[in-house]
Amino acid sequence: MIPTEVISSILLLAGAVFFLAGTLGLLRFPDVYTRLHALTKADNVGLGLVILGLAAQAANGLVVVKLLIIWGLVMLASASISHLIAKRALQRGIKPWTR
Repeated sequence: MIPTEVISSILLLAGAVFFLAGTLGLLRFPDVYTRLHALTKADNVGLGLVILGLAAQAANGLVVVKLLIIWGLVMLASASISHLIAKRALQRGIKPWTR
């Protein structure tokens, strides 16, 4: 049987890797639309893995529920803000990158 600490550590490390991938996407991608995609997708998955890693070591179910509520609110905010940024970029005439 694998100890809870090992599972939690693996999930936290995987979450950190996704956060790093999102940050690299922000720095490397050519336009606002691809940067938003990299940030929202990678950061939501990264946060989900971090939340699961923390939930694995939670003392009781109430802590897990609070963590899941935080994750849901962050996903909702992330999607809403990304949509508003992309909509504003289109309104300003910023064209999506094409090769």
